[in-house]
Amino acid sequence: MENVPDIKIPLNSRATKGPRRWVIARKAVQYLMLTAFLLFFLMTRRDGWSPALVNLPMRLDPLVMLSNLFASRTFLAWSSIALITLLLTLIFGRAWCGWICPLGTTLDIFSLEQLRGKRFPPPEKWRSIKYALLIAILVAALFGNLTLLAFDPLTLFFRSLAVVILPALNQVVKVIEEVLFQVEPLSEAVATFDMWIRPTLLPSEPLYFKDIILFGTVFVTVLALNFFAPRFWCRYLCPLGGLLGLLSRVAFFRREVSEPCKGCKLCTSACPTGTIDPRKNYASDPAECTMCMECLEPCPRSLIRFTRGLSLAEGQEYDPDRRQALTTFGMTVLALALVRADSLSKREPSFLIRPPGAREANDDVLGMSKCIRCSECMRVCPTNALQADAFEGGIEGFGAPILIPRMGYCDFSCNLCGQICPVRAIPPLSLEEKQQSVIGKAYIDESRCIPWSDHQDCIVCEEMCPVADKAIQLEEKEVWGRDGTMVTVKLPHVLRDLCIGCGICEYKCPLNGEAAIRVYVPQVPVPF
Repeated sequence: MENVPDIKIPLNSRATKGPRRWVIARKAVQYLMLTAFLLFFLMTRRDGWSPALVNLPMRLDPLVMLSNLFASRTFLAWSSIALITLLLTLIFGRAWCGWICPLGTTLDIFSLEQLRGKRFPPPEKWRSIKYALLIAILVAALFGNLTLLAFDPLTLFFRSLAVVILPALNQVVKVIEEVLFQVEPLSEAVATFDMWIRPTLLPSEPLYFKDIILFGTVFVTVLALNFFAPRFWCRYLCPLGGLLGLLSRVAFFRREVSEPCKGCKLCTSACPTGTIDPRKNYASDPAECTMCMECLEPCPRSLIRFTRGLSLAEGQEYDPDRRQALTTFGMTVLALALVRADSLSKREPSFLIRPPGAREANDDVLGMSKCIRCSECMRVCPTNALQADAFEGGIEGFGAPILIPRMGYCDFSCNLCGQICPVRAIPPLSLEEKQQSVIGKAYIDESRCIPWSDHQDCIVCEEMCPVADKAIQLEEKEVWGRDGTMVTVKLPHVLRDLCIGCGICEYKCPLNGEAAIRVYVPQVPVPF
């Protein structure tokens, strides 16, 4: 349906004035909503908006909320906000996809319009992939696994912002500032920007994510798929689009062609989702139509209407049937069994540290069965300690937060990750509770520690320990120095009963490369 002749027919300006207004209105709403989603993201920080407000986008996502309900077996009252999206869909079809979704708007911005008519879209049956992915997500959720939610459009969008776009943008702005600051007339303006504007938009300190290339590749790939078809992701892959598409088959308002069409095919060329079928008098599938209104303006006879319809929409060749649903169910269960067997056959990695309270709040071995992979905790972490799990915890842990002390530490005065988590995969601990929450234990590698191996004083880890009674104590001891003389050194010891595993000792350790003191998961054998 993509490769159609580009027939140019003169359009009456009065006849198209109304349709053009609809397209302008839709684009205005799209950019307004994209701006709103970006503001929600930027205000997800220590001095930003309240957690209830910045969590609104994720709570509007019915796939995320339903999957979390299945996985956690717990109904969260504010998850009912997702009913707004479902109600909108029952009335206006997939308007969420065409008017609101930030990823959809981003795909429209990078639509590669210059390739129109030169693309080679996949077969129509590929549209069933999104339904298979939808079924797989919900089945996996029933078995307590939310890994596939990494493919939800909102989690994908916000994770890409947090882990890829913001850190990269921060570095670009930093380089530009350094260059412009050397130019005398601009130095004052740069200083003003850095003092007043930059803190509002960008982090005060550079962000580093260890797997930025991996997650960046995923995001760029989603954009690059537009090369094959406009909104490729929305047509063939988006699981939320699949869920809303099923509901759109009974939507109140639908696109209709009022009279037999003469076949100019201009509407077919204009449709960004390729759902207008010339074989059916240019009707469209409500499950694929995003209500973008792009088909209204090109129609020279004004035959296209968006009217009320109460009957079930006609089935399509790519609609999921019972056989496909059962096949997807079986394959998902088998895959989960294999993944779980692989996870249980190996000991848990000793460095897989989760945020405070996460292991107690989640039922699985990896401590992230309720995590929806939205990356809000990584965005709000003030020390950049929380990183996205890129298979460190196996396939099950992909996209969930892990704490890597060498990149950042768990701030003793901060409990933001628990406050900001939209589904309580990280529990909302009070600051006092968080300060007593044990996420790991520190161990000293005496073969690398400066006082132990080189017999020279170094008290950094003891000085940095935030615990009131100091979980790291120094013991003065006389030892033989390298020159053969007796010297007195202060040897650090970890009091395991007091250590909470915040990781500041590992972060501040002055050794290059791997620290001499490392934090490991409690109850896991230490590799030295």
